[in-house]
Amino acid sequence: MVLGEEFSVLGDWFLIHFTENNGMAFGMELAGPMGKLLLSLFRLLAISGLGYGLFWINKRKFHQGFIVCVALVFAGALGNLIDSLFYGRIFSDSFGRLAEVLPVEGGYAPVFYGRVVDMLYFPLIEGVFPSWIPVWGGEDFLFFRPVFNVADASITSGMIAFLIFQKKFFPEKSNTVLEENQFQEQQNTEEK
Repeated sequence: MVLGEEFSVLGDWFLIHFTENNGMAFGMELAGPMGKLLLSLFRLLAISGLGYGLFWINKRKFHQGFIVCVALVFAGALGNLIDSLFYGRIFSDSFGRLAEVLPVEGGYAPVFYGRVVDMLYFPLIEGVFPSWIPVWGGEDFLFFRPVFNVADASITSGMIAFLIFQKKFFPEKSNTVLEENQFQEQQNTEEK
């Protein structure tokens, strides 16, 4: 596909829209080549930490749901990092033409400077904000505007599941256990 090209999967509410993202979520980025390098290095460090953390929590038999949540975040972050590291080396640019795989002259960017491919687009609701709404009254709106990829969906799913089920993953100690601990501490203090 050419950059910006799209086609319908399910009517007007699910489209494949080819775009490339230089930076972070919602197209935010750190300025210049140094910003891109810092972002890629930060991703690499964060994924290394997530990978070690995933190994650690699995070895210590944490709740399986928590392990799945961390694995989803890790897998999504790794997928985006792979794009950032290698996509620019493997493909030519897609501006106004189809990208070539392994072009003779090399890819469009060196390692660490590639763009992340986003393609899933769900423009579910289009309309105009009512005029009585402060600031946005009369403005066009589109829900859901961001274009994202499977890796982004994996990260988001892992984080949402963690937020919803965190009390199940880390149940609070019951009052009985707390009372027993306090009683034991009190006895230890009296013995001294």
